[in-house]
Amino acid sequence: MSRTVVVLGGSGFVGRTLVARLLAQGHRVRVLTRDAQTRARVPADATLLAGDVFDAAFLHEAFDGADAVINLVGILNERGDDGRGFRKVYVELAEAVIAEMHTAGPRRLLQMSALHAGDGESHYLKARGEAEARVRASTLEWTLFRPSVIAGPGDGLFCRFAQLLRFAPGLPLGGADVRFQPVWVGDVADAFVRALDDDATIGRSYDLVGPEVMTLGGIVKLTARTKGWTRVVLPLPGALGRLQAEVGEHLPGKPISRDNWRSLQRDSTSDDNGLPALGIPPTDVRAKLPEILGVRG
Repeated sequence: MSRTVVVLGGSGFVGRTLVARLLAQGHRVRVLTRDAQTRARVPADATLLAGDVFDAAFLHEAFDGADAVINLVGILNERGDDGRGFRKVYVELAEAVIAEMHTAGPRRLLQMSALHAGDGESHYLKARGEAEARVRASTLEWTLFRPSVIAGPGDGLFCRFAQLLRFAPGLPLGGADVRFQPVWVGDVADAFVRALDDDATIGRSYDLVGPEVMTLGGIVKLTARTKGWTRVVLPLPGALGRLQAEVGEHLPGKPISRDNWRSLQRDSTSDDNGLPALGIPPTDVRAKLPEILGVRG
């Protein structure tokens, strides 16, 4: 069934893959963006609407006549460290989307969240949890997706570490033993596409994880090995890890922040992988590393 789908965050890392797959399924896609210059990152068959996603009039116009809304908007760091940036992007935007969906008409909402949203002391996870609460409390036909770290070309995981390791003989690393289950970006996109046409997913949340558990230190080592580099990973004890995060808080781009450190106080793993329930065999991210890192065979 062909639908008109509005995607917030459709020009981002996950969004580009998802929009392409929605179009391939015959759906009509409207991508909302703050900057019309993102056209180069959005498939030509998608309709690009530039405006402020916090503006009720813009959202109302974008949602008018649509069948479903997908909210992928997200940030990993905020300006400062008081949680306000995360609350604006996650909680306030979720409230705005829900309000305008009630007014403009579309009932189906697919919302990106994060594994363990609402747990721990991280401002990021707290805001994700509050956004989930807003979605669950709505009368919309919602589905929540809670991925671990998402891997793919241009990601903020393997590709980010490759940048850090490029000219360095090694990397001091706080949280080296923290465990993750990186999930392939294509599997995440497929989860949204499958759920869109499956009413059995309404009112449910899905953890999305890969088949392999990796430590953060192991991820760094895999990155170096795939690139053909010899690099040393120096695990830092807790106090030095916190110090590293404190220093990173004040560096351009925040390579690691105080809130990243708070998130690293628990593993990003799940024993309840939602991918098989959606009919998606989890992809082994290790086999995708050459593609992720642009290494030719």
